[in-house]
This record gives sequence, structure tokens and C-alpha cells, in this order.
Amino acid sequence: MHTPAVESPPRPSDHHTALRAGLALASISLLLLVLVAAEWGPVLVLDREVSRTTHRWAVEESGLTQVCRILTDWVWDPQTMRILCAGAVLWLVWRRSARWTAVWLVVAVAVGTGVQQTTKAAVGRARPVWPDPVDSANYAAFPSGHAMTAVVVPGLLLWLLHHYGAGRALFRTALAVAVVSVVGVGLTRVWLGVHWPTDVVAGWLLGATVVALAVAVHKRWHP
Repeated sequence: MHTPAVESPPRPSDHHTALRAGLALASISLLLLVLVAAEWGPVLVLDREVSRTTHRWAVEESGLTQVCRILTDWVWDPQTMRILCAGAVLWLVWRRSARWTAVWLVVAVAVGTGVQQTTKAAVGRARPVWPDPVDSANYAAFPSGHAMTAVVVPGLLLWLLHHYGAGRALFRTALAVAVVSVVGVGLTRVWLGVHWPTDVVAGWLLGATVVALAVAVHKRWHP
């Protein structure tokens, strides 16, 4: 007796997978924002303890602190990331004739910047204040703009490399550089005493949210 094959349920499309990831990341980001805005005790205590320790190290290790300043002000600065993005836009337009994707990249990065600035203004969190600061920064603390931009730009560029079928060696190299940049920029911002640790974590989460939702939009409208 022949038993009819049972069809497996359809797998979710890449568009839906990216969308779900984006919504999950957005939910976690919102939870952290609420905890910080409500000044939840355990979060504040953790921030202060970590920041005090790293600031003491930063004062004692002046050579390493100077290296961190160079990295955060030049290598991982948001402006540097945007210049990298501009290069990718030119490559998309002139080498791939992918004008839609070039516009998508510009809009995604702009949205990331808008989310960052809007959240800073809404939360209005003060930066750490030290009697012996090793660096300074402007505007509100939450989320870290350096950390968020370091996720948004490399994250989108990595996806583009994957989308256009970059070789394994190139993709792995780019992935390694991106991971070092994301982790490095977060560590330097806390080390230099210009951000609380949760500012950095929020920047990472919001940046990943923007990347996931941007990828979902691209897969939905221009697969």
C-alpha cells in the first residue's frame, strides 16, 4: 500500500527571517532603553562599577589610552565609517549599476543616524563625569553613536559582499575586520570614560536592528 509523502511545511523566506530578527532586536533594544530611562538600580550599579574600574586603568595606562584615542577618533570614528559607506555607494553605482541598492544603502545609514540622534534626545542620559578625564565627548550618552555606526556600516557592507557573491577569503577578512571594529570601538568608548557600558550595548543592539530591518526591506523589494 502506497503511503503518500507528507510535505514538509514551507520554510520562511529570507525576508521574513530578517524581519523577525529585526523585530526581536528592536524589542531587546526597547527593553534596555526603558531600564536606562527608568534608572533601574542594577543597571546603574553595573555601569558605575565597570566605568570606575576602566577609568582607573585608563589614567594609569596613559600609553594605551592614547592608542584608544587615536582608534576612536580616526579609525572607528563615525565619519570614517560614512566615508567607507560613500566608497561602497560609488562602487555600487559605477561598477555594478545598482542604483536602487546604492540609494538603499544611503537611506539605511541615514535612518540609523536618525534613530541614534532621536534616541539620544529622548533619553537625555548624561555622560560619565570624572575629576581627571582622559577624553571628552559631546551630546547625550545613550546610545553610543560610535558603537551604533560601527555596527550599521560594516553590517550593511558585509551583507552586500554576501549578496554579490564575494569570495570566501575576502568575506572572511571583511568579517574579521568588522568584528574587531565593533568590539574595539565599544571597548575604547568605555575605556576613555565617555560612555557607560550600557550605552555601548544599546548602540550595538540598535545598529543590528537597523541592519536586519534594512536587509528585510532589500529582500522584499529588490531580491
